Amino acid sequence: MPELKRLHISHAPAVLAFELANRSYFAASVSDRGDDFFDQFTDRYNALLAEHETGSCAFYVLVAEDGSVLGRFNLYDLADGTARLGYRVAERVTGRGLATTTVRELCRTATAIHGLCTLRAATSHDNAASRKVLTRAGFVPVGPATPADLGGRSGTWYQRDLRP
Repeated sequence: MPELKRLHISHAPAVLAFELANRSYFAASVSDRGDDFFDQFTDRYNALLAEHETGSCAFYVLVAEDGSVLGRFNLYDLADGTARLGYRVAERVTGRGLATTTVRELCRTATAIHGLCTLRAATSHDNAASRKVLTRAGFVPVGPATPADLGGRSGTWYQRDLRP
């Protein structure tokens, strides 16, 4: 069974492999990370870990039994009980409910570990899979997302109240 784990320095090679293997797949629905991301991966990864340690963000990876990364699930801008959610799942495991299951798990983690009450996520109009994941995980549309929110694409903000 895949396991959701906090991002760690030891995940770096698997995260890079995940990003490279899925680059064109991701670029079809979200903005491409660009060549600089890959050229400067080690520095960027270390910066993420440092940001993670400050508590302003919380980064997670969904790890398969063989150690490969199946997805990235991140909480950004943690403040005042609220955070933004971002995620991406490997093309080879889409359509199996892993994204929905993991977003639900991260919602529980967001409350239990990070003390969050509300999560927000934006997705583009052309990313039907992400809209389904958010809806199935209990998020509701709350308003338009601008191209500035979504790397040049228009879409919708979704929100989930994490309180019982």
